[in-house]
Amino acid sequence: MFTISQLGCRLRRSLAAVLPALCCCAGAQTTPHAADLSASPLSWAEAATANELHIIDDDGNFPLRYRMRKIDAKNDTTREIIESRQGTVARLVQRNGQPITAAEDAAERERLNGLLNSPSDFLKHHKRDNAARNYSLQLVREMPRAMIYTYTPGQPQLPNFFDSQVVLDFTPDPHYHPPSIITEALTGLQGRVWIDRKSKHVLRIEGRVIKAVDFGWGMLARVYPGGTIEFEQANAGADRWTYAHLRENITIREMMVKTVRQHAAMDAADFQILPAPVDYQEAIRLLLATPIPLR
Repeated sequence: MFTISQLGCRLRRSLAAVLPALCCCAGAQTTPHAADLSASPLSWAEAATANELHIIDDDGNFPLRYRMRKIDAKNDTTREIIESRQGTVARLVQRNGQPITAAEDAAERERLNGLLNSPSDFLKHHKRDNAARNYSLQLVREMPRAMIYTYTPGQPQLPNFFDSQVVLDFTPDPHYHPPSIITEALTGLQGRVWIDRKSKHVLRIEGRVIKAVDFGWGMLARVYPGGTIEFEQANAGADRWTYAHLRENITIREMMVKTVRQHAAMDAADFQILPAPVDYQEAIRLLLATPIPLR
């Protein structure tokens, strides 16, 4: 069982993890295309949702290695990441866009070696990953029922994509009744999503929170209107889709007291598909065996 305080904190962390999969609004260059729009907008949303659920649920079974740079109010860090069977493993490789120091590298090696020698510590990390994944599954699964979908006028196309896209706008369905506290987030979101016509995967989402969303009548948390998000996915190879770009600007109040303003940018690149799934210990050894420049 969790205390109310713990649940409020988990709501904030999970919202930061899953809102990118939910919000969208306007943008991009307008170019006509010949996509067949005879099917209902909802059918495209349902197909994209099924693909997103597969990506979330299959995390770790299709092993990826990549670099992720995250910039927020406190830090600018780049990490080498491997998705293992038990969860993601990360090694700090840069700070503020520059190589880390020898002392920082020694501390990072000590941390990772500690995880090798203490599976219980990694299990705690894995449980946090699972909590965020379960929240994501709840929210994404509800999307077709929670929203009203329409074709975007003019079908504005994203540049630099070979295949055409289907572009949908969505607004909250006023008749939707959230089945859980976490799915209340869907009642305040409005937006636009670009779906790859051929694969039916989400390419880009741009979004904002259009009205305040309360969790537990506002006692647990409140997401304030005006928050914005940009989110992109990419095919990392072999039809393995993953996030590549995120910008978020969200204000959340916890427990009717603490207001947290989340301003963050994350970019993933240098994707590599590993030959086979790996356990977290093997992922750590792979990261530690990779030489990195130091300053």
